[in-house]
Amino acid sequence: MRCSQLSPALAVLAAAAPSLATYSFGYSGSDFLLNGEVYQMIGGQMDPQRVPYQLWDDRMAMARAMGLNTIFSYLYWDQIEPSKGQWSTDGNNDIAGWVQTAEQHGLHNMTVRSNNPQFLDAAKSYLQFLGSWLEPYFASNGGPILMAQVENEYGFYGDDHAYTRALADILGDTFPTVTLYTNDGSSQGALGAGSIPGILAETDGGIDGFAGRDAWIAPSSVGPYLDGEYYITWLDQWGVGNTHQDDSGNTAKIRSIQSDFNTVLKNGSSFSIYMFHGGTNWGFQNGADFGNAYEPVTTSYDYGAPLDESGRPNDIYHAVRQTIMSYVDGIPDIPSKPAMVGTASITMSPYMALFDQLPEPTFAQSPINMEELGQSTGFILYRYTAQRTITGSLKLGDGPRDRAMIYVNNQRVGIIDAMYQNPQVVNLTLKADDQLDIFIENLGRINFGGLIPDQRKGIVGNVSIGGTVINGFNHYNIPCDSPFNVFGAAALPSVSASHSPVWYGGSFNMGSDNPSDTYLSLPGWIKGVVYVNGYNLGRYWTIGPQQSLYVPGVYLKNNNVVTVLNLEPTGKEGPIQGVATRTWGNNPDPDAP
Repeated sequence: MRCSQLSPALAVLAAAAPSLATYSFGYSGSDFLLNGEVYQMIGGQMDPQRVPYQLWDDRMAMARAMGLNTIFSYLYWDQIEPSKGQWSTDGNNDIAGWVQTAEQHGLHNMTVRSNNPQFLDAAKSYLQFLGSWLEPYFASNGGPILMAQVENEYGFYGDDHAYTRALADILGDTFPTVTLYTNDGSSQGALGAGSIPGILAETDGGIDGFAGRDAWIAPSSVGPYLDGEYYITWLDQWGVGNTHQDDSGNTAKIRSIQSDFNTVLKNGSSFSIYMFHGGTNWGFQNGADFGNAYEPVTTSYDYGAPLDESGRPNDIYHAVRQTIMSYVDGIPDIPSKPAMVGTASITMSPYMALFDQLPEPTFAQSPINMEELGQSTGFILYRYTAQRTITGSLKLGDGPRDRAMIYVNNQRVGIIDAMYQNPQVVNLTLKADDQLDIFIENLGRINFGGLIPDQRKGIVGNVSIGGTVINGFNHYNIPCDSPFNVFGAAALPSVSASHSPVWYGGSFNMGSDNPSDTYLSLPGWIKGVVYVNGYNLGRYWTIGPQQSLYVPGVYLKNNNVVTVLNLEPTGKEGPIQGVATRTWGNNPDPDAP
């Protein structure tokens, strides 16, 4: 599993059950038990903050129609508590509303890192808030929340048992009547490091993990078998060599999936499909991995899931539904869906250079990272004015965090990108009074592996040119939470290929006050961020594999405004367009070293 800034997990079990004053939920050595009866979880992962809240009802209905009785959900701490003690609980963060929607569809819910007092105190504060907010929806109070996941795949990360025990104790206090569990890889090492005595231990990654689990965990962690994350395919990451992960149309793979589920269902075990519906990494919500270099996740979190990013079923959905129907009666019909729609070509005009509308700066002799300046996502600009002639290669602290666009006197001279193991070397010659701008994009925080603790963005360390440290920077926070009002400015007369980032704007008509969904395609554009009617749809990037952005109909109206922060203008940008059928693919990286 990969996701951004996750909180300890919430499992919302979607059980088709009558409304009761209370539920009794627990487990024996071999079975989950709901009100004393065997309860087999037929589950799938779907995270509320990746789905527009207006579409939660539709997505839950599609889950029930495929035969699921349980929804597993991760809740994103960074979005619910964007700043310490500041809570955001509406829109896509309305977790209580998410749980209520699951309950309305007969679905139960299930809520899903160093023994560092500061971290544990922050986690405790967050979990106390979450527990108090969701307590009416615990099974013991007649709600659909049955289980809470203490940690996810912690055994791949560390073996600090004092930390996991402390976290389990916090969850036990804040979710006192909810069954707790852990989820780890199915190896002896992962289970030994990640499981917690007395807490139900489960595995992920395939049903083969059931065989060895009980021999590798404490007897007090033994219980029914649950594949906590059964992977249909995998996530997509930006990169010229990264193709879209999708097994739709792969008959052999689909039959293998059906065979696995048939085995699990026949044996009375349980599973959760990761992902049943992946949704979208709206705005700057995506995370990243790190292999030999930085690996940011695409805006789309389609994940090759049975229910695609737009909420429409594919052949995997129908095949899984067919398998589940062999064991479960009364599965609802599949709700009908309106067809995706396209738009006419949308003419885009350049209106404002980003660097012409900067906020008040913060001055410091040495660079300050983004987080120390109170910013979590978006962009940060470091501006230096040369005092004398200086020549040589530019070095940014301990490396770019994550993608640095370099400008001298407002002309782009290079890009240093952490996606490359050996990024571009940018050589500079600055004369007295020359302006050096280092514009850095936070491409998403690493959420798997040993680099998790160091999530600072921007510049960490000194900046040097030819080995000489330079000092004296103005820092500009540019979060880009909302778009620039392009229609309040006159269009720019021209844009060059080395221009600094530019805001573009356009408008389009859908021919309906209740339009369907579309995919927004920007052929020939290199990289940037797209907003429609003020909604941040996320990043586009020509390198792929994603080549269009999902626009849900609930974000559209008859007359619409589209705004693009064009990070790499060429002066040759053509029209963009809404399309009914999306394509995936890759193009060369014009900024490759």
